[in-house]
Amino acid sequence: MRVGLIAVGRLKDGPERLLADRYLDRAKQAGRALGLSGFDVVELNESRASRADDRKHEEAEAILGKLGDDRLIAFHEKGSAIDSAGFAALIGRFRDEGRRAAFCAIGGADGFSDHVLARADKVVAFGAMTLPHQLVRVLAAEQLYRAVTILSGHPYHRA
Repeated sequence: MRVGLIAVGRLKDGPERLLADRYLDRAKQAGRALGLSGFDVVELNESRASRADDRKHEEAEAILGKLGDDRLIAFHEKGSAIDSAGFAALIGRFRDEGRRAAFCAIGGADGFSDHVLARADKVVAFGAMTLPHQLVRVLAAEQLYRAVTILSGHPYHRA
């Protein structure tokens, strides 16, 4: 199964991009043995609409346009708390269902439209605090790598 990130906004060159890329490269290497591939990032342009609802709507269309019937995990501050083992189990379940792909999505500055949240198979929060887009990208990449290590029984994750 192909795994990837869909992110509204571009991540500039710098330490955050390097760290996110490092985790995604590790996930790609370790994931092959588990039937997981890809670990790519699809960067979508932020909407330039003047109203927040219009921006969320345009960004939702772009996100959903990349999915088809693939699985979607939306990272959103109002999502449910899930531990790393639960996240890994979710990725493993999607793979075991024979899905073609599963994507994790990071919304723009205004968050997701209700349409994206309703379409998501799971809405997950990294916590109740609002976090910068760059850090969410790093956290998402690290959790994807951690999920691969948990599924493979690698000692990276210590529960």
